[in-house]
Amino acid sequence: MSEIIKNDDHVLVRPGTDIVASMAEGFRSELQALIEGEGKDIIIDMDGVEMVDSVGIGVIIATHNTLGKIEKKLKVINIMKDIHTLFTTMRLDRHFVIETN
Repeated sequence: MSEIIKNDDHVLVRPGTDIVASMAEGFRSELQALIEGEGKDIIIDMDGVEMVDSVGIGVIIATHNTLGKIEKKLKVINIMKDIHTLFTTMRLDRHFVIETN
């Protein structure tokens, strides 16, 4: 379960573990509940995340798409260099803000 910090204009989500298939469904459910309940921008703090697989990337992209439908934004922060390289190679940085740690 992720650490969740709610602020006035956004919700910060810290999964604290790798975003891979084995945890993806729970993470997806957490994010969906936040989108439905809060209706705010979401910041995913990737501190402590060393790996993201294709299923995890899918969860992040789905979150971005769902937020876009309600005119909210996704931001991913504290991303490790290797994951940042993967995300920029996939051109995800053109869709949402990605910041390295």
